Amino acid sequence: MTTLADALRDAAATTPDRILVRDGDVALTCARLSEQATGLARGLIRRMPVGSVVSFMVPNWHEAAIIYLGATLAGMVVNPILPSLRDHELSFILADSDSRAIFIPEAFGGHDYAAMLDRVVAGLPTPPEVVALRGDSTTFEALLDEQGDGPLPTLDPAATRMIMYTSGTTGRPKGVLHSHNSLNALIAQLGKYWQIDPGDTFLVPSPIAHIGGSIYAFECPLLLGTKAVLMQRWDAEAAVSLMLEHRCTHMAGATPFLTGLLTAAEQQGTHLPDLKVFICGGASVPPSLIRRAADYFEHALVTRVYGSTEVPVTTVGSPDDVDRAAETDGRPGIADVTLVDGEIRARGPQMLAGYLHAEDNDDAFDDAGYFRTGDLGRWTEDGHLVVTGRAKDIIIRNGENISPKEVEDILVTHPGIAEVAVVGIPDARTGERAVAAIVADGSPAPDVAELRDFLLQRGVAKFKAPEQVVSVDALPKNDAGKVLKHAVRAELTKES
Repeated sequence: MTTLADALRDAAATTPDRILVRDGDVALTCARLSEQATGLARGLIRRMPVGSVVSFMVPNWHEAAIIYLGATLAGMVVNPILPSLRDHELSFILADSDSRAIFIPEAFGGHDYAAMLDRVVAGLPTPPEVVALRGDSTTFEALLDEQGDGPLPTLDPAATRMIMYTSGTTGRPKGVLHSHNSLNALIAQLGKYWQIDPGDTFLVPSPIAHIGGSIYAFECPLLLGTKAVLMQRWDAEAAVSLMLEHRCTHMAGATPFLTGLLTAAEQQGTHLPDLKVFICGGASVPPSLIRRAADYFEHALVTRVYGSTEVPVTTVGSPDDVDRAAETDGRPGIADVTLVDGEIRARGPQMLAGYLHAEDNDDAFDDAGYFRTGDLGRWTEDGHLVVTGRAKDIIIRNGENISPKEVEDILVTHPGIAEVAVVGIPDARTGERAVAAIVADGSPAPDVAELRDFLLQRGVAKFKAPEQVVSVDALPKNDAGKVLKHAVRAELTKES
């Protein structure tokens, strides 16, 4: 298979009744997805040149698979956008990518997307066509029903077929470009290392507008023979029920997903006997959580991994060692990973082709072609990677470097702490001071002295202990469950 389009055509011909995607009561088979995606592809080709950007901003709905595959068949560049974004971010992405079409829900989660798009496109010099789903005035079905029998383009496996924007936490969002080849290499890696067999089933609660959600929902079903069960909103109790009903074998997600799933499974008295693998990444993952989950999900591998939109699944975890799975972020799979002055740099066949704007590439790669991740790490003696934090997250107090992640991994085991984020904020005397923002676990949060004693008892150097504690109701997170340290830091700086 050279492209996802080839895989779809082959699947429709050889296994037409196999279910690829399930969304509630809707089941998309190979034949049905091929039929609808082909119809959409022809409709897109009639409206815009091959190679145009096609955006979609929808929840984890089955229609997204049709859009994703339809754009791919048409030789377009698909652009997933988080439904949680609003006018400001959306205007930037549509203008920056020169999107020619955007698919939206007419309304979802109490938000009027149709009205938002009216506002957004009014301010764009070349507005995209807006296609609405699941509403009184939807245009999606009409587009699928358009007739046509023209040929679809021959696709170049090296051509760009996805643009996905970074979060923009360190500046304006950047458009990450992936090709058929880079995504195919990524999926082949998953099949090799994550015990994925034809007939396996992924539960997909992670947003399909993130690289993880998109590959589990759209790529793996065709390239590895799996099925995707979509969740439009995360609900841990419902997730357990879905996993039991559909005998889900795989799930991937950030720390809150694993925490919620484990708690709900314990409450429902099930060990999820069909679960083979849980991949945890995208946020700080406490070793204690991995150990607890691995012990409870007795048939499953539970492991940490590391990656980014630019180099997805840089490490593949530690499938054969619970200690390594808990204490490290795994070993590299197909990626070539090196450390330069502590910074993690990576290159490999799953690496981005580049950013949309050439100037964004200038500082992104070193002379040897490694992507500069901006993350810090260290190697274990047996070649496993431990991510110690972001370069910009390191706290420098009185000339001493403090890794927040190291401290967080220990503090989260405190019985009075449900969640914690340690950040540095400016201090006139010490340069920075370490502040622990704590979500208490049903009781008043421990104070500075208690945290210091807790860390000292576990052999942590005294200088690493936070010197300020702030109780919060919740930590700000993105849609993938990653704690937004910059938002925590900004709020604490404002209050100081």
